Amino acid sequence: MIRRYKRFLFDAELESGELITGFCPNTGSMRGLTTPGSTCYLTQHTGGTRKYRHALELVEADDTLVGINTARPNLLVEDAIDAGLIGSLGTYAERMREQKYGINSRIDILLRDHEKGLAYVEVKNVHFRRSPGLAEFPDSVTSRGAKHLEELGDMVEAGHRAIMVYLIQRADVDRFSLCRGLDPVYAAAFDRAMKRGVEACAIRCKITSDEIRAESLVAVEEAGLNSVI
Repeated sequence: MIRRYKRFLFDAELESGELITGFCPNTGSMRGLTTPGSTCYLTQHTGGTRKYRHALELVEADDTLVGINTARPNLLVEDAIDAGLIGSLGTYAERMREQKYGINSRIDILLRDHEKGLAYVEVKNVHFRRSPGLAEFPDSVTSRGAKHLEELGDMVEAGHRAIMVYLIQRADVDRFSLCRGLDPVYAAAFDRAMKRGVEACAIRCKITSDEIRAESLVAVEEAGLNSVI
């Protein structure tokens, strides 16, 4: 890694010594993951009309691999649902992606069942770690994230289920908590959502240079948590 800039771009030096500019599929701060000189892993695209052939996928930080591609968590959570890792979510008859709901929003995963009704599943990518073993979210202020928590609460009050899933793309953690100091507004929205009946869980991924796989639930260290049933 040489640098990451303009949110969507990064410069890197390949093993061959070639200097390249690539696409960064993460608009967040990526706090702690953009240190110059860090080893990173890229996907390479050939053909088509892409402006940049390379995309950033993994970064080595704190002696572990960290997934930064925010296009992957929804699919990883679907895999976790299929594997039975998230309560009863795998028992719903239908699953849909990116369905409109709330005020000008789209839910990541919508589950529907004749007997169980609707379950709204919102997914957040997590890759921030400051203390050993503890993953935190968010790593910067996210007014959009707070809005999603409010809308999940609205769905519960309308008679549906709503689930907040934090997908942790690093394997060196066994606990999760909110980063309240970085975004107290988001933390307050989370607390309100729990009081309104929104459920929440955190899933850790196993990551190698060849594979990212949802592995297991980890403890969520938040008072008033409604665990996914």
